[in-house]
Amino acid sequence: MQNKARLILLRHAKSDWDSGVPGDFDRPLAPRGRKDAPRMGKWMRKNGIIPDIILCSPALRARETLTATNNELGVEHIVYEDGIYGASLGALLGLIEQYSQHFGNLMITGHNPGMDELIYFLCKTQPPLTETGKLMTTATVAVLGFANAGLMSTSAAGELLRLARPKEISAA
Repeated sequence: MQNKARLILLRHAKSDWDSGVPGDFDRPLAPRGRKDAPRMGKWMRKNGIIPDIILCSPALRARETLTATNNELGVEHIVYEDGIYGASLGALLGLIEQYSQHFGNLMITGHNPGMDELIYFLCKTQPPLTETGKLMTTATVAVLGFANAGLMSTSAAGELLRLARPKEISAA
């Protein structure tokens, strides 16, 4: 398949469960997350994975992940979408449908289980899991290719082009 459109998924980096903040929404990154996020940005830049637009959850850990990653990418068009936090598969597909009308190289920075559900729904083939059976571990980047942007929200229309987890890439 000659891919003419890409959907890039970035799960937020490791968050700090012991931060003392009262709610999930305001949980910051843990030290490991602050290390992994810029590494993933460097990996993305090195591999030419630079989106035209980034949609990001407004949750603190997602915003911190995006900031550290985007320091390496330099993407200027960023939209904080309230609907990404706690989003269902249908809500995420709705956002993809909305933005893919104007952008064929779209990135979403968000959370599980939404990221996993998107990949399972969109990919033609079973994506590779970790030894413990996980797909989108924290700070994982998945790149899906589509024949055209109009197919970016269609079941089994995507090809998994890349899947990179922080533990699996070199410390470039």
